[in-house]
Amino acid sequence: QVQLVESGGGLVQPGGSLRLSCAASGTFFSINDMGWYRQAPGKERELVATITSGGNTNYADSVEGRFTISRDNVKNTVFLQMDSLKPEDTAIYYCNAAVRVRFHTSDYWGQGTQVTVSS
Repeated sequence: QVQLVESGGGLVQPGGSLRLSCAASGTFFSINDMGWYRQAPGKERELVATITSGGNTNYADSVEGRFTISRDNVKNTVFLQMDSLKPEDTAIYYCNAAVRVRFHTSDYWGQGTQVTVSS
């Protein structure tokens, strides 16, 4: 069984910063790509950022230059540093990881953490 546990969400004023963390635990061989998605009320879940096991990153146009994704492969943890936050960043943020369990690689999701940007 694989679990992704997120932390770091909260309420912040526009222009502020938050740092999200997501730690993977359980029994698995390795973690490949990891990423962050978000879903605002009434909207589809969308990609925020991804990072490969080798450290290559990809960002949505809406967050590029403001958000930074990183990972600690020793701790099996992915981070999302969010700077210059805007009200439109308000959403539930979900951690995603492609986890190899024995012979197969499957996507796992965290429970989500609320990020609210408001004055």
